[in-house]
Amino acid sequence: MNRCLKTALAEEMGNARAAYAARDDEVALCHFERAHILSQRYFAAHWVTHWWMLKLGIRRADRREIHGQMLRLIAVIPGYISGWVPKGNTGGADVSAIKPMPVPEDLEALLQDYSVTRDVAVRLLLAVLAALATPVLLR
Repeated sequence: MNRCLKTALAEEMGNARAAYAARDDEVALCHFERAHILSQRYFAAHWVTHWWMLKLGIRRADRREIHGQMLRLIAVIPGYISGWVPKGNTGGADVSAIKPMPVPEDLEALLQDYSVTRDVAVRLLLAVLAALATPVLLR
């Protein structure tokens, strides 16, 4: 993760957690969604945004959000392994987990090098290389 993206993600998560602590759930959700958009390509950061969205759903007693976030916490794993995550998706249970969405203008520059197609192709290439190398390494 480049420095600018890391800084922006830390800022969004900090704002989200501060709003969460202040019990300003709408503001917290807005920042968690922005953090989700920034973090999708990075396993731990992506998982953490869903964890916080789950906590927010629990506090709000929102069964749909709780269920959606529990599924998304699991889905982070195959999404990361495959390299496929829908660019711009806000991560809430109110949107399809597989739907690409427009990236907010102020975040676009931070994600200009983000290509879902490239990420999937790289993961596939790595999987093929690993499959080809495994028999050689196990000899």
